[in-house]
Amino acid sequence: MTTSIHVTALDSVVNVNSLFTLAVFIGLAWNPYDPSNTLVDPSSRCAPTSKIAEDLIKFHVYSFSSFLFSSLVALAIKQAIKLSKSHTFNIHVTFRGSEFLEHVDVNKTLLRVGMVVSGAGSVAGCVFLMLALVNVVQIKVGTLACGSGHAFAAVVPLVILVPLALLIYVCVGLYAFTR
Repeated sequence: MTTSIHVTALDSVVNVNSLFTLAVFIGLAWNPYDPSNTLVDPSSRCAPTSKIAEDLIKFHVYSFSSFLFSSLVALAIKQAIKLSKSHTFNIHVTFRGSEFLEHVDVNKTLLRVGMVVSGAGSVAGCVFLMLALVNVVQIKVGTLACGSGHAFAAVVPLVILVPLALLIYVCVGLYAFTR
């Protein structure tokens, strides 16, 4: 059994993933090897190495792949729900007849597994995007290894807030599945 709430949740996953995918795609268009992209003197000990630029590209690609995977899984689940509607379809009128809730018989276990897999793809995409942003900061203002205060000032909030938000996302998602 599923309702329009599941379809709305899947739409939200796809919409958010689309925004992140666009951000990653724009990030991939940026050339980290361009010497004008950094505020650090190339002869300084804080100058980024080619490994940091390579990691930046890798993490962008991993992030892009994760968001795309998550969106495709969510769209597949949504399509399966829509296909199920053609076989069993009931409309329940709610308060004052202003809203319609759809009732469709689908495999609840597969729905949950698909939503968890889609959520896991989104979480992985966020982690990889965060790691890519850490590398952007290192290219722009200096490496963390040399103790750049500007790099730490940019990276510390990033590595605290993003995992905290992901933890909240995962906890609320798991809570929703247990109810």
